[in-house]
Amino acid sequence: MAEFEARDLLDCYARGVFPMADAREDARVFLIDPERRGVIPLDAFHAPRRLARTVRAEPFEIRIDTAFHQVVLACAASGPGRTETWINRPIESLYLNLHTHGFAHSVECWRDDELVGGLYGVSLQGAFFGESMFSRARDASKVALVHLVARLIAGGYILLDAQFMTEHLAQFGATEIARLEYHRRLGRALAAEADFYRWGADGAPATGAAALQLITQAS
Repeated sequence: MAEFEARDLLDCYARGVFPMADAREDARVFLIDPERRGVIPLDAFHAPRRLARTVRAEPFEIRIDTAFHQVVLACAASGPGRTETWINRPIESLYLNLHTHGFAHSVECWRDDELVGGLYGVSLQGAFFGESMFSRARDASKVALVHLVARLIAGGYILLDAQFMTEHLAQFGATEIARLEYHRRLGRALAAEADFYRWGADGAPATGAAALQLITQAS
């Protein structure tokens, strides 16, 4: 993987595979093609009632792509309940490369000028591949996810790939689909045009209320 460049990794995503590692300090990188895939349907995203109230209250300033490397490092850091991470240093470099070329993005939650939560992922045509998220303040990563979904809806995306299904993601409407169905949806998404920056490009503020409205309209 050390010889990979941004385009090589994008080709992997286009084939339905993604990189992972066993540990932060393990330099080996594996390409994963799971039999079952977790996806978050953009037309059926569910924001739990308490989270929706938090999103409307706007406890965080939402920024896009202002601290991508910081977000990746925060996702790679160990913490309570997570002593190891799949984001090793070669993978970190690969995503920084993708970000430099405009194919990887971060959604960030800031409070008092401190980064307290966020997520990052890879954008390719009408598909967004969610990679990892972190939270140092209550609900910060969840608020970032709501804003990501709204941004993808506004930008014309078709597929939000969550990679693996978890109980945490199930609360937002995530489902698990077979590999064949995933590749069918991926093919449709790769044939579509999307724009990660379309939301807010007209000067309208990308507020929490606006995010929830976009999600409701898409359902």
